[in-house]
Amino acid sequence: MPPLKAWGILIFLSIIWGTSYILIKKGLEVFPFEQVASIRLGVSALLLLPYLAWQFRKINWSRWPLLIVVGLTGTGLPSFLFPIAQTQISSSSAGILNSLTPVFTLLIGALFFRSKVSLLKFLGVVFGLLGAVFLIASGKQSGTEGNIWYGAFVVLATVCYGTSSNIVAFRLRDMNPISISATSFVMVGLPALGYLFQTDFVSRMQTQPEAWTALGYISLLAFMSTVMASIIFFQLVHRTNPVFASTVSYIVPAIAVMWGLFDGEVVGIFHLLAMALILIGVYLSRR
Repeated sequence: MPPLKAWGILIFLSIIWGTSYILIKKGLEVFPFEQVASIRLGVSALLLLPYLAWQFRKINWSRWPLLIVVGLTGTGLPSFLFPIAQTQISSSSAGILNSLTPVFTLLIGALFFRSKVSLLKFLGVVFGLLGAVFLIASGKQSGTEGNIWYGAFVVLATVCYGTSSNIVAFRLRDMNPISISATSFVMVGLPALGYLFQTDFVSRMQTQPEAWTALGYISLLAFMSTVMASIIFFQLVHRTNPVFASTVSYIVPAIAVMWGLFDGEVVGIFHLLAMALILIGVYLSRR
């Protein structure tokens, strides 16, 4: 893929994913974290189910264990981990902490997939990691309300993303990215949808005045940030490499912070210093 086109897709993807944190925040105003995650996964599965039915016979089902792992690590677990984290930290902080994804993409690729790592690229992701660590360590001043453990949920989500992107790049490169998305999402999304209706979701929809608005936000999250963005991301991984594709997480924080400011969140010096470290990491990782 030509570099200019690759960067254009990367920026577009960053805008989509950078918006996801504010959408999660809006969903949490009405629904608990487990319902936000289950709605997101369920809607994503329903959107992709027609495609899966159409392509069912063309999919290599012998790879179903890998597809389940991609579904769990690429969407399933992070869909729960981010709402859990955002019950205690701001959407801006969650977006910034997502910058850890390239670090774990690099480390998992080197440890388990024998991918090569240059010194400058390694230094770049280290700077990104330092920025994220600084943000968490700054505690209440940066919107984490002093609870470092809730920031750890985002860290765990980035480990999941790093695992998923490497599996797609090194084990499923010959599969159609839309087929990967459809199969893996339906595998985790339909069980999540079944779980949703075991909760008080229906009663909330009937009694909460803002429930339909919140459902709309989460449905938009499912369509844009889960289904469409994941397909684009898998295409980018296939046509470039997992570390380049994962640098989307360096641009996402800026979008998340802008949405946070628009929604009245306080963005202080700690956010800006963390962002500066991350931007240094972006520069070094592209050398």
